[in-house]
Amino acid sequence: MGIGDRLLAKTANVGSKPSETAQRPANTEPRTSPGRLMDAQHRINTAQARIKELESQLEERAALEVPLDALVEVPGRRRKLTAEQFQELKSNLAQHALATPILIRSIADGRYEIVAGHNRVAAYRELGRSSIRANVASIDEGEIEFAAFFSNLLSPSLTDFEKYWNFKRLQELSGLSRTEIADSAGLSKSHVSRIFSFDALPDAAKEVLATKPERLGSNAAQKLAALAEAGKAEKVVEAVRRLVDDENFTQDKAVALVADKPKATPPNSTVVRAGRRKVCEVTSRNGVVGVRFFEKDANAADDWGQRIADFISKSLTEEAGEE
Repeated sequence: MGIGDRLLAKTANVGSKPSETAQRPANTEPRTSPGRLMDAQHRINTAQARIKELESQLEERAALEVPLDALVEVPGRRRKLTAEQFQELKSNLAQHALATPILIRSIADGRYEIVAGHNRVAAYRELGRSSIRANVASIDEGEIEFAAFFSNLLSPSLTDFEKYWNFKRLQELSGLSRTEIADSAGLSKSHVSRIFSFDALPDAAKEVLATKPERLGSNAAQKLAALAEAGKAEKVVEAVRRLVDDENFTQDKAVALVADKPKATPPNSTVVRAGRRKVCEVTSRNGVVGVRFFEKDANAADDWGQRIADFISKSLTEEAGEE
């Protein structure tokens, strides 16, 4: 079953399904990659149109006033907002009526599970409100995840890290490759590949980043992922922790921290003079001795090279004789 069919099947119990989206025979699923991709794109478009229709149906229904104490939040479903974004939402709700009712589904004991509107509920609670307007929909667990995915995936406020988790979930649910996901979503393959670079970050780094996903974008994540694969996983975790803990620590600084190479030890240097005139500079580092003659004595470099070789040879012979 493709993405669209999955969505349509999961939304079947909210209103009636249009006749043109009747179920296909089970054996008509395309088998080639191009065929699967075209079929998936068609089904996604159909499913998205269906979701809009269902949303319109819900808007036409009278919203209920539901006690906040009766609402249950499912961990991990609430979209993360920055402190600024949440404060703006809270300030707006303090001054204005709720423009769009939240979406809930009925569960046991007269309680309701929040499908959409987690941050609005959190703001209402902080404002000391006792109830909130809500639409009740008869939808199952699977539909909730699909609905959240398609409503959040391309949202401008969604962070790259959250897009990564959405892409990953879509891949697991649909079986599509990254290339097929890119084509189906209308995104470039390079963009999707960059989003998936979060996958190569150490698990510890992803756990820390989940608390503040806005702190790391996909460009920097791609660089850190490459460094992690190059053997610098511990440094990557350290850099991500600093990003989350320190607002002044930038993504560029995080990449630089991990990529930083130990500074090379400067060579020992001795300048040989004839009176005040600089004749040459002798340097040594890591077992290499170099002699650089200055301009006036440069022509004598070959002669001095031979004299140095003779001196070393003579010194070694004398040392051998002493032994």
